[in-house]
Amino acid sequence: MDSAFGEQYASLYDVLYEDKDYERECDLVTGILGGGSRTARRILDLGCGTGGHSVLLAQQGYSVVGVDISASMLDIAREKASTAGLTSEQASFIHADMRDMDVPGRFDACICMFAALGYQQSNEGVEAAIASIRKHLEPGALFIFDCWYGPAVLSVLPSQRVKEISQGEATIIRVATPDLDLRHHVSTTTYTILVVEGDQVLRHFKEPHTMRFFFPMELEYFLRKGGFRLTSLTDFNDLSHQADETTWNVTVVAEAT
Repeated sequence: MDSAFGEQYASLYDVLYEDKDYERECDLVTGILGGGSRTARRILDLGCGTGGHSVLLAQQGYSVVGVDISASMLDIAREKASTAGLTSEQASFIHADMRDMDVPGRFDACICMFAALGYQQSNEGVEAAIASIRKHLEPGALFIFDCWYGPAVLSVLPSQRVKEISQGEATIIRVATPDLDLRHHVSTTTYTILVVEGDQVLRHFKEPHTMRFFFPMELEYFLRKGGFRLTSLTDFNDLSHQADETTWNVTVVAEAT
C-alpha cells in the first residue's frame, strides 16, 4: 500500500485534489460527533494523507493524531500543521499501518476519510484494521468513515476519466483507468500522470491504486465482529439520504460497544 502513495504522487496530491472540500467534510464529521453519546476531544485520523482533515479539526479545538502508511504524505501533513502554527498536542502524525498500529492513549472518535479503509483489500485486512481501531477507542466512541458502496459500483460501473489542471506554465494530466474485479470486490485504478509544459514532458509516471468496495451486510458484519454497532449508512454528500444503488460514496457511522 505504501507504493500507492509514493513521493511523486504525494508531491502532486494536493494539486490533483484541489477541488476537495475539506471544510465541508470536517463540518460533516463535527456534526456527527455532536450527536454522539460522548463529548469528543481526541480524534484519531486514519489514512490522514497530507493532513487536510487533521489540520482543520485541530484548528477547531480537537486534539488530532493522524496516522498514515505513506511517509511522503506525512511529510506534507507535518509541514501544513507547522505552517498553521499548531503544536504537537493539537496535531501530531505517526507513520504506521492501521492494521497493527500502536498509538498512545485512547480516543473519543476515529475518522477514516477519502475511502481509505478500502485500501484493505482482503477480509483479513479489514478485520485487522477494525480490531486495531476498536483497541484505540473509548466505549461509546464513534468510528466515522466513507467507502465505495458495492450496489452503486455494480450499477454505475467505473470508467476511464481524464483530469487536467493548470499549474503556472505547466499542465498536469491524470488519466484514471479502472479494472474491476467482481470476484474480490475490488477495482484497480491505474493513474497515469503527465506534467507537460509546451511540447516538453517534465514528468511521466504511473501508480496503481486497488480499492475495495463494500456491501451493507458485510459492513455490518465486519463492524459487529470488530466491536462496533453500525448506526447509519448514508449518501456521503447527504446524510439524510440512505445509501442506494446511486450512491458510489457513502458515509458509515458506527459506535464502539
